[in-house]
Amino acid sequence: MRHLIPLVAGAALVAGLASPAQAEPASNEWTADVSGQSATWGGSPRIGLIPLGTHRLARPANAVTAAVTGDGVVDVRGLRPDGQWTEWYEASATAPVTLPVTTSTIESRVVLRSGKASSVKVSATTAATKSGDFEAAAAGRAYRVYATREGLVGGTTANGHVIRSRDHFVALPSRRGLANKNSGNYSVQICASNGRCEWAPVWDVGPWNTKDDYWNPAATRESFKDLPQGKPEAQAAYEDGYNGGKDASGRKVANPAGIDLGDGTFWDGLKLTTNSWVTVTYLWTGSGPVGTVRTADAAGTVNVRSGATSTASQVGLAANYAQVRVTCQLTGESVSGTQGTSNIWYRIASGKHIAKAYVTGVSGATTC
Repeated sequence: MRHLIPLVAGAALVAGLASPAQAEPASNEWTADVSGQSATWGGSPRIGLIPLGTHRLARPANAVTAAVTGDGVVDVRGLRPDGQWTEWYEASATAPVTLPVTTSTIESRVVLRSGKASSVKVSATTAATKSGDFEAAAAGRAYRVYATREGLVGGTTANGHVIRSRDHFVALPSRRGLANKNSGNYSVQICASNGRCEWAPVWDVGPWNTKDDYWNPAATRESFKDLPQGKPEAQAAYEDGYNGGKDASGRKVANPAGIDLGDGTFWDGLKLTTNSWVTVTYLWTGSGPVGTVRTADAAGTVNVRSGATSTASQVGLAANYAQVRVTCQLTGESVSGTQGTSNIWYRIASGKHIAKAYVTGVSGATTC
């Protein structure tokens, strides 16, 4: 985090953002000067993001308030006990937002609608937990939703990524699952009825809505709490006339889409030819070992195979930066990749395997 100004003995950066000699003591109240920082702009509706980095708390907390001087709001998230992050939650100055975990590390970002912000003040306290708080299931939440192709090559996503030809990413209709640029800590597994799957990061907000985290239960869902968990508002509007058949902005909903797919995810990963129903697993809602796909090409992908060998049939793709959940590991063909040479392969779904040589960060995987 740049330009931190401690309010009490001790604002701090988490190790990794500053050296131990430079790090300040932890605190539960801090400010950030963002007047000299530029935002990345993108998405529709257009937003600007200013990442503020992580902050170490003096005392574990689960409730956060945040005030912005100037334009915008503040998103915050907490580090889970398993080393993964919660979703992003919009914090306000008037009432604390309760995170689904008690944490010692907070990350924040400013979200601009227009104009600029000059400073941010954040405070973390404790609050009573409530029903519906996060509990990670091994497999993660999965729902069948309608997928559309995003296109928009040359445009900019909500996290500042410039869309390439045959790009590999997805959009979900909530900022709560929006990954930072060149990050995959919010990733999904999308599987089509033809048996193919792709693992891709969430880099844009949409389709239709921007505050519809439909994969969450009513207790924590930001909007449309009266809808069944797993049913996007656009689907309810299109199929059932919910909200007069309109999205939150008053537009007539023309399809039931709950996810947008980058062209490469649509055409190459899933081999789709038209908008289709797919099964989406929201991987950050799961638990267990996780790894990050790294390719030599920033726009590259890694083949997902039916077995632990490069001659096994290709059954999908995993995009650069995407996170994958590892169910177990097995010995197979030796492969050389961005992470060295290894004969270990990871099973990331039933009948779906990826070479360890292209995956970093996996810890604690058991043998298949």
